[in-house]
Amino acid sequence: MQLEQQVQLEQPGQLEIMPVTIRRARIGDLQGMQNANLHNLPENYTMKYYLYHLLSWPEASFVAVSTDDMEENDEQKGDIQYVAPGEKIVGYVLGKMADDDTDADADKTPHGHITSLSVMRSYRRTGLAEKLMRECLYAICESFGGEYVSLHVRESNRAALHLYRDTLEFTVLSVEKGYYQDGEDAYYMRKDLKLDELVPSKFQKGQVDDLQTPLV
Repeated sequence: MQLEQQVQLEQPGQLEIMPVTIRRARIGDLQGMQNANLHNLPENYTMKYYLYHLLSWPEASFVAVSTDDMEENDEQKGDIQYVAPGEKIVGYVLGKMADDDTDADADKTPHGHITSLSVMRSYRRTGLAEKLMRECLYAICESFGGEYVSLHVRESNRAALHLYRDTLEFTVLSVEKGYYQDGEDAYYMRKDLKLDELVPSKFQKGQVDDLQTPLV
């Protein structure tokens, strides 16, 4: 698969956004990825955990980087989202393969898991989260032979549920009570992977979510 590609984003209203490139995550991206997580999500991780993902499954995590022609200035130097002059991390997806070999009852089928997905606020509603996910799903199947991928999502996060269920065609398998530290329940979701259906350029349309109807 391509290691780097520029993507066309939908324009949210009149907002002007810079061109965006999606590529595999690198060690030098980790601080910007962690910062994007801290700004956007209540579930946070140590730097060691990000590093563990990249060292163990380097093909399974991706970043979205905005690019501009500006020369490096003091503002960029002070912003950890910039990983190079004119290159700013605006989103990421952190993926992995299941690695619980100590549990005798664990599913031994090769499968992946989406640990975290985050897009900076000014780049939401552009289709960027979907594009990051499609790259990750394809990589998990192509590079690691994953037969399915799973994830957890907050019961209250209707926008994420719409992305996973309706656009990416994940299935809700169960509700895990009190999954998150604050006591909120999580939907446990799964998608079976078939390589020829996962090519990122093949976008599939899902049904419209009214954001109100219960999923299970």
